[in-house]
Amino acid sequence: MPSKQSSMTGQQISSQSITDLQTTRLDSALMEDDGEPEQSCWAFLPDICMNHVFRWLDDRDRSRAALVCKRWSQAMYAGSLWRTRTITFRGMPSRLHTSELESSLWYVKKFGKYLEHLEIRFLNPYHAVFTRKFQVTIRGLLSRLGKCNSRLVSLSIQHLELDRVVWKNGIRIQFIKNLSTFLKRMGKHLDYLSLKGARVTLEEGCELLSSLSYLKNKSFISEINIEDLFGHHLPIYNCSLFHQTMSKFCNLVILSLNYNCISDDLLDTLCEHNADSLWTLNIKCHIHDPHGQVVWGMSWANLAKRAPKLRVNLFFESIMKHDSLARILLAEIPARSISLRSGYFSDSDWTMRPTLTNILPAYKHILQKLTLEFNHEHEALDEELLQLVLACERLFFLKVWAFLSVTFMERLLQKRAERKCTLCTIKVRIYTARHETHEEDRMLRHIYRKFRDLIDSELNYFVIAYPMV
Repeated sequence: MPSKQSSMTGQQISSQSITDLQTTRLDSALMEDDGEPEQSCWAFLPDICMNHVFRWLDDRDRSRAALVCKRWSQAMYAGSLWRTRTITFRGMPSRLHTSELESSLWYVKKFGKYLEHLEIRFLNPYHAVFTRKFQVTIRGLLSRLGKCNSRLVSLSIQHLELDRVVWKNGIRIQFIKNLSTFLKRMGKHLDYLSLKGARVTLEEGCELLSSLSYLKNKSFISEINIEDLFGHHLPIYNCSLFHQTMSKFCNLVILSLNYNCISDDLLDTLCEHNADSLWTLNIKCHIHDPHGQVVWGMSWANLAKRAPKLRVNLFFESIMKHDSLARILLAEIPARSISLRSGYFSDSDWTMRPTLTNILPAYKHILQKLTLEFNHEHEALDEELLQLVLACERLFFLKVWAFLSVTFMERLLQKRAERKCTLCTIKVRIYTARHETHEEDRMLRHIYRKFRDLIDSELNYFVIAYPMV
């Protein structure tokens, strides 16, 4: 860690301080002792410290600092300053945001040969004119990087939502073609790719993924995020083109995708080509994505056996019924994290109790993180939830938003004080059916005072009462 003397924040090196330094350099040059100009202490600052200072500056302040002297101008060209860049496109940008975008694009083109990590953000597209401008700008940017850069290891372009009407068909096709061409050039360098939220067709998505293995018919990229890469309602799990595309990846460590991509064939493919490397599977299951396919527990068991380091994190959106969850949450899955969020799901026949008592206990030996968010008050689940927490011997993270009694927190903290559970993080929002929460707040303050030593010393703790009316 750098010392306090060398640790400087962007606020400390502001535009005003850069101006002051310029003035100091000028004054020093005018002051002579025996014919030699007096040197400022900044003249003797080691290069490593100089680079550290420049790293805290934004583009505008870096360019102004480079005017101080020749040495500072040279410091601006240090490759370590330009390894990471985020470019943000906004649908309705302010004058400041427009200036920042133009500056970012100019510096990426100027110092693109040093770039290693590039993130492109595309926010709130509102008109086809904007998407056309974005497509043309990205085409030029990717073309420039494809010619001058051989270091890029990380590329993230998220939430493009190419299925929206603001993307005219010709613009979307041209953008995908430009991106595919770039991935073909850079595929041998890339170690991370995120196309989360692109929402393309099956053919377009497989074309983009296949671009990574264009040169050798194999890709050694270690992490890809294709969550919501494909449009809604597509049953990717029964598409041979997708399975063929995924078979070209031979070194996956982290894979993020939707449950509508999961099948026995995919699990067998991962087992055959990535068993030695695969560490994490992040799987999102949304109510609008097809999720009725049958996946055999034996396929999960074979993958878990061949890839012993594998951890599976499952995120459910608005899928809460017991029969749907039971078909997906098989006991053979090495699930380390499970998130169940009801969202706007509502059904008078729906009950959470079987999930807490029958499904989730199957992971009591391996489950480490549990998130539950459900907003119905048809049943009291304090006891079932407490017993589940006590049964999960490795659970260290618990987040619950639900209709619970305040006494649940007192019982949970008491068990934690007795070392009967292993929780380190507790985040609870206790829903109430009343507008006022004065009584619940009073009880929660009393509970905090009772367990203050435990909470302050051992827990990441946040609990509130929240009116749900």
